[in-house]
Amino acid sequence: MHIYVDFDDCLCETARDFSVLLYDLFKKDVPYEKIKYFNLQKAFDLDDEKYEELMRRGHEAEVLLRYEETPGAAEVLNEWVDLGHQVSIITGRPFGTYEASRLWLDRHGFERIRLYCLNKYGRESAVYEGGFSLELEDYYKMHFDYAIEDSTTAFKFFDHLPDLKVLVFDRPWNQSAELPGNNYRRCRDWKMIRELVK
Repeated sequence: MHIYVDFDDCLCETARDFSVLLYDLFKKDVPYEKIKYFNLQKAFDLDDEKYEELMRRGHEAEVLLRYEETPGAAEVLNEWVDLGHQVSIITGRPFGTYEASRLWLDRHGFERIRLYCLNKYGRESAVYEGGFSLELEDYYKMHFDYAIEDSTTAFKFFDHLPDLKVLVFDRPWNQSAELPGNNYRRCRDWKMIRELVK
Protein backbone atom coordinates (compact mmCIF):
# COMPACT_ATOMS: atom_id res chain seq x y z
CA MET A 1 0.00 0.00 0.00
CA HIS A 2 0.98 3.63 -0.49
CA ILE A 3 -0.09 5.89 2.36
CA TYR A 4 -0.27 9.70 2.27
CA VAL A 5 0.28 11.39 5.63
CA ASP A 6 -0.12 15.10 6.26
CA PHE A 7 2.51 16.69 8.52
CA ASP A 8 0.99 19.48 10.62
CA ASP A 9 -1.59 18.41 13.19
CA CYS A 10 -1.27 14.79 12.12
CA LEU A 11 2.36 14.12 13.06
CA CYS A 12 2.93 17.15 15.29
CA GLU A 13 0.92 19.58 17.38
CA THR A 14 1.32 22.65 15.17
CA ALA A 15 -1.91 24.44 16.07
CA ARG A 16 -1.24 24.06 19.80
CA ASP A 17 2.09 25.82 19.31
CA PHE A 18 0.54 28.53 17.12
CA SER A 19 -1.92 29.26 19.92
CA VAL A 20 1.04 29.87 22.26
CA LEU A 21 2.87 31.90 19.60
CA LEU A 22 -0.21 34.06 19.08
CA TYR A 23 -0.17 34.99 22.75
CA ASP A 24 3.60 35.57 22.77
CA LEU A 25 3.44 37.90 19.78
CA PHE A 26 0.16 39.76 20.32
CA LYS A 27 -1.02 38.87 23.86
CA LYS A 28 -4.12 37.39 22.23
CA ASP A 29 -5.59 34.30 23.89
CA VAL A 30 -7.23 31.70 21.64
CA PRO A 31 -6.87 28.27 23.26
CA TYR A 32 -6.29 25.29 20.98
CA GLU A 33 -9.78 23.93 21.70
CA LYS A 34 -11.28 27.20 20.39
CA ILE A 35 -9.52 27.10 17.00
CA LYS A 36 -12.62 26.64 14.86
CA TYR A 37 -11.12 27.32 11.41
CA PHE A 38 -8.18 25.79 9.56
CA ASN A 39 -7.48 29.31 8.26
CA LEU A 40 -5.59 30.75 11.22
CA GLN A 41 -6.12 34.33 10.08
CA LYS A 42 -9.84 33.76 10.50
CA ALA A 43 -9.49 31.55 13.59
CA PHE A 44 -7.35 34.14 15.38
CA ASP A 45 -9.12 37.20 13.89
CA LEU A 46 -5.90 38.82 12.63
CA ASP A 47 -5.37 41.59 10.11
CA ASP A 48 -3.07 40.88 7.16
CA GLU A 49 0.01 42.37 8.79
CA LYS A 50 -0.29 40.38 12.02
CA TYR A 51 -1.16 37.20 10.14
CA GLU A 52 1.96 37.55 7.98
CA GLU A 53 4.07 38.07 11.09
CA LEU A 54 2.55 35.00 12.75
CA MET A 55 3.19 32.87 9.65
CA ARG A 56 6.75 34.12 9.24
CA ARG A 57 7.58 33.44 12.88
CA GLY A 58 5.76 30.11 12.90
CA HIS A 59 7.85 28.85 9.99
CA GLU A 60 11.22 29.76 11.45
CA ALA A 61 13.41 26.72 12.13
CA GLU A 62 13.60 27.20 15.90
CA VAL A 63 9.80 27.24 16.12
CA LEU A 64 9.29 24.30 13.77
CA LEU A 65 11.75 22.22 15.76
CA ARG A 66 9.93 22.71 19.06
CA TYR A 67 6.60 21.20 17.96
CA GLU A 68 5.51 18.20 20.02
CA GLU A 69 4.91 14.88 18.27
CA THR A 70 1.31 13.74 18.06
CA PRO A 71 1.23 10.67 20.35
CA GLY A 72 1.64 7.38 18.52
CA ALA A 73 2.47 8.82 15.10
CA ALA A 74 6.08 7.57 14.78
CA GLU A 75 5.21 4.16 16.17
CA VAL A 76 2.41 3.58 13.66
CA LEU A 77 4.27 4.94 10.61
CA ASN A 78 7.30 2.80 11.40
CA GLU A 79 5.08 -0.28 11.77
CA TRP A 80 3.76 0.40 8.26
CA VAL A 81 7.29 0.74 6.87
CA ASP A 82 8.29 -2.52 8.58
CA LEU A 83 5.32 -4.22 6.91
CA GLY A 84 6.55 -3.05 3.51
CA HIS A 85 4.09 -0.21 2.93
CA GLN A 86 5.24 2.96 1.21
CA VAL A 87 4.59 6.00 3.40
CA SER A 88 4.93 9.56 2.10
CA ILE A 89 4.61 12.69 4.20
CA ILE A 90 2.99 15.34 1.98
CA THR A 91 3.04 18.83 3.49
CA GLY A 92 1.80 22.21 2.33
CA ARG A 93 4.66 23.87 4.20
CA PRO A 94 6.80 26.08 1.94
CA PHE A 95 9.91 24.40 0.56
CA GLY A 96 12.06 26.84 2.52
CA THR A 97 11.07 24.87 5.63
CA TYR A 98 12.25 21.55 4.19
CA GLU A 99 15.54 21.27 6.09
CA ALA A 100 14.02 22.10 9.50
CA SER A 101 11.06 19.83 8.78
CA ARG A 102 13.36 16.98 7.77
CA LEU A 103 15.43 17.49 10.92
CA TRP A 104 12.30 17.42 13.10
CA LEU A 105 11.22 14.16 11.44
CA ASP A 106 14.64 12.57 11.92
CA ARG A 107 14.73 13.59 15.59
CA HIS A 108 11.29 12.13 16.23
CA GLY A 109 11.77 8.71 14.64
CA PHE A 110 10.49 9.34 11.11
CA GLU A 111 13.93 9.14 9.45
CA ARG A 112 12.91 6.33 7.05
CA ILE A 113 9.95 8.23 5.63
CA ARG A 114 10.15 10.51 2.62
CA LEU A 115 8.98 14.12 2.93
CA TYR A 116 7.51 16.11 0.05
CA CYS A 117 6.63 19.81 0.06
CA LEU A 118 3.57 20.13 -2.18
CA ASN A 119 2.80 23.55 -3.61
CA LYS A 120 -0.88 23.14 -2.65
CA TYR A 121 -1.78 26.81 -2.60
CA GLY A 122 0.38 28.26 -5.39
CA ARG A 123 2.68 30.10 -2.97
CA GLU A 124 5.98 28.84 -4.38
CA SER A 125 7.40 30.91 -7.20
CA ALA A 126 10.58 28.89 -7.83
CA VAL A 127 11.20 25.34 -9.01
CA TYR A 128 13.31 23.33 -6.58
CA GLU A 129 15.55 20.42 -7.51
CA GLY A 130 16.13 17.23 -5.58
CA GLY A 131 12.77 15.47 -5.85
CA PHE A 132 11.35 16.74 -2.55
CA SER A 133 9.33 19.61 -4.02
CA LEU A 134 6.06 18.74 -5.77
CA GLU A 135 3.91 20.77 -8.07
CA LEU A 136 0.29 19.71 -8.38
CA GLU A 137 0.80 18.08 -11.78
CA ASP A 138 3.47 15.80 -10.25
CA TYR A 139 1.34 15.03 -7.21
CA TYR A 140 -1.64 14.06 -9.38
CA LYS A 141 0.49 11.33 -10.98
CA MET A 142 0.93 9.66 -7.57
CA HIS A 143 -1.37 6.93 -6.28
CA PHE A 144 -2.38 6.40 -2.66
CA ASP A 145 -4.54 3.79 -0.95
CA TYR A 146 -4.99 5.71 2.31
CA ALA A 147 -4.61 9.36 3.30
CA ILE A 148 -4.36 10.80 6.80
CA GLU A 149 -5.34 14.48 6.78
CA ASP A 150 -6.81 17.05 9.18
CA SER A 151 -7.65 19.88 6.79
CA THR A 152 -10.97 19.91 4.98
CA THR A 153 -9.46 22.39 2.49
CA ALA A 154 -7.08 19.62 1.40
CA PHE A 155 -9.87 17.18 0.54
CA LYS A 156 -10.04 18.57 -3.01
CA PHE A 157 -6.57 17.14 -3.62
CA PHE A 158 -8.04 13.63 -3.29
CA ASP A 159 -10.72 13.95 -5.98
CA HIS A 160 -8.56 12.18 -8.59
CA LEU A 161 -8.44 9.03 -6.42
CA PRO A 162 -12.02 7.70 -6.16
CA ASP A 163 -10.98 4.56 -4.24
CA LEU A 164 -8.85 6.42 -1.69
CA LYS A 165 -9.75 5.89 1.96
CA VAL A 166 -9.33 9.19 3.83
CA LEU A 167 -8.81 9.09 7.59
CA VAL A 168 -9.61 12.52 8.98
CA PHE A 169 -7.61 13.30 12.10
CA ASP A 170 -10.14 14.79 14.51
CA ARG A 171 -9.27 18.42 15.30
CA PRO A 172 -11.37 21.38 16.56
CA TRP A 173 -11.43 23.04 13.11
CA ASN A 174 -12.89 20.01 11.31
CA GLN A 175 -15.38 18.74 13.90
CA SER A 176 -18.39 20.47 12.39
CA ALA A 177 -17.45 19.62 8.80
CA GLU A 178 -19.57 17.21 6.83
CA LEU A 179 -17.29 14.58 5.33
CA PRO A 180 -17.54 14.27 1.53
CA GLY A 181 -18.36 10.57 1.27
CA ASN A 182 -18.35 7.07 2.73
CA ASN A 183 -14.63 6.71 2.05
CA TYR A 184 -13.94 9.43 4.67
CA ARG A 185 -13.70 8.40 8.30
CA ARG A 186 -13.07 10.60 11.32
CA CYS A 187 -10.31 9.29 13.63
CA ARG A 188 -9.62 10.42 17.19
CA ASP A 189 -5.99 9.20 17.41
CA TRP A 190 -3.23 7.09 15.85
CA LYS A 191 -4.45 3.96 17.62
CA MET A 192 -7.74 4.20 15.71
CA ILE A 193 -5.91 4.96 12.45
CA ARG A 194 -3.74 1.86 12.92
CA GLU A 195 -6.82 -0.33 13.36
CA LEU A 196 -8.56 1.07 10.28
CA VAL A 197 -5.54 0.63 8.04
CA LYS A 198 -5.24 -3.01 9.14
